[in-house]
This record gives sequence, C-alpha cells and structure tokens, in this order.
Amino acid sequence: MVSAIKQELTVQQSGVIEIRSPELRPGMLAEIIILLKDDDARKSQLRRLSSLIGTGKGGFDTPEDADNFIRRERDRWE
Repeated sequence: MVSAIKQELTVQQSGVIEIRSPELRPGMLAEIIILLKDDDARKSQLRRLSSLIGTGKGGFDTPEDADNFIRRERDRWE
C-alpha cells in the first residue's frame, strides 16, 4: 500500500530540502516527488472563466449569436 505525506516547505541554501514527520521511520523506503510552485507563470496561465465563452467548437460569442444560428437552422427545415 502506498501512503503520502504532503508538506509545503522552503528550499534552503544550496537547494537543500528537509522533511520531518513522525510517520517517517529509520529504514523506510520512500519515493520523493518535488513540485515547484512558480507563482508568476501560474498567474499568467490563469484565465477568467468568462474568457472561454465562444472559444469552444460550436460555441457562440453571445446569446444573440446562438439564437440567430438556431433561427437559421429552423428556417432551413421548412
């Protein structure tokens, strides 16, 4: 069984990372994965949900555009 310990920490001088936990016992095997937080890059990638309106396949920029499309499709049926 795999268990996990999640901690946020600050990297020390020379790139040293120190983790302490009562769950860690001498002789245990552990696999370490380091996920770096880059606030500047993350902020530039975040977009407001409203900026996605009309960008998907078949999406419309406004409700009026959707109504016009539906109206044209209905007219084609007749």
